[in-house]
Amino acid sequence: MKWERLQAAVSATRYQKQWFSDLRDAARSGEPIAILNADAPHEIFRALDIPYVVTQWWSSIIAAKGFGPAALSKLAEQGLPDFSVQYDALPLGEQLLPEDQRPWGGLPTPAFAVAERSGDVTQKIFEQWGKRPETETFLLSRTGAQPVPRNWWELVPHEWESAFGAARLDLLEGEIDELILWLEERTGRRLNENKLAEIMARANEQAEWNRRSRDLVASVRPTPVLVRDTMPAVMVPQWHRGTEWAVDAAQGLYREIEARVERSAAVCPGERRRLMWVGRGVWSDLDLYTEFHKEFGAVFVWSMYLAIAADGYARYGDNSRRALAARFVGLTDQLYVPPWSSEWYVKEAKTHGIDGVVHLIADDTPGSGFITDALEATGIPVLEIRANNADQRSSQAARIPEQVRQFLKTRL
Repeated sequence: MKWERLQAAVSATRYQKQWFSDLRDAARSGEPIAILNADAPHEIFRALDIPYVVTQWWSSIIAAKGFGPAALSKLAEQGLPDFSVQYDALPLGEQLLPEDQRPWGGLPTPAFAVAERSGDVTQKIFEQWGKRPETETFLLSRTGAQPVPRNWWELVPHEWESAFGAARLDLLEGEIDELILWLEERTGRRLNENKLAEIMARANEQAEWNRRSRDLVASVRPTPVLVRDTMPAVMVPQWHRGTEWAVDAAQGLYREIEARVERSAAVCPGERRRLMWVGRGVWSDLDLYTEFHKEFGAVFVWSMYLAIAADGYARYGDNSRRALAARFVGLTDQLYVPPWSSEWYVKEAKTHGIDGVVHLIADDTPGSGFITDALEATGIPVLEIRANNADQRSSQAARIPEQVRQFLKTRL
């Protein structure tokens, strides 16, 4: 049966393509644009009206259009590694491709490249941007996790000061202040604090809709939606976080899921096994997530994209800059650093009724073994696959479908 796609996913993809075309037009007219890592404080750029492209999103487009290997080869030609943290590195290589191999016309040369120092390699990748004549780099610190409170996902929206600790927040808040001054000096613009507060409030509203969607999906058997649809339907609005369009898109996703639940829709009526995909999405092969319906009745019902959008971003408070620091200071902890990460994945597996987990492990994802051990300790079998989601050479060599099929036969 050919499944009707979520309109939220179709609309988000269409919107993003038009938005990118508009961004290219703005860059041609002299507007400075930025390339930002997912862990950078995007809301500052939105408040300053600086258009930005997120590294991981652009890498997903490069991979989905089949240009990943060519982009990585260009890095190798420059004497740079093509085998490490490809999710961050692909846009560097894309800039060097011939025009007909650059998706959607190619990323305009950014004026600013901003990232968190979430590892030696990511830092060096963004330093490479700064070596290019038209681009400047600004790097934010990566700090270590404090002792972890129980059920952090319940604590961080309002009590983030106690969840993360004052010292970590002080440092990142100070660096956000420095980033604002750095951007103001280079653009002649001034940050409007009221505008930033409005952006933060809309981002919180967006997170609330995402939480409703996640909770609804968790409660329904069989699942009414495909993760291959919820991934773009959630992540495109995430890259526009704090806009009215993003809030409307998050609400629209919930309403569409709700309507499907009301008419008892099921993407796999013969659902027998509920699967969880831990790790980044394989954007070059989204068919992977529906490949096991017919033979095994096995359905991927969970990915980190909707789940972290539900639990990871809401931050309430009167001090917008400090609340923004709280939004980003622990994002890596929540996804990768145990016990922050491992306790959260176990919670999500239980609420979604997960029977088995496929855990994609890249070279830059710390704490993966702890996540696997925590899930296995609850009686949930885990298949570990070591591959890079953005590098087709790596994911194809890992023979992911074959490994999942064997896992389903032997452990589930």
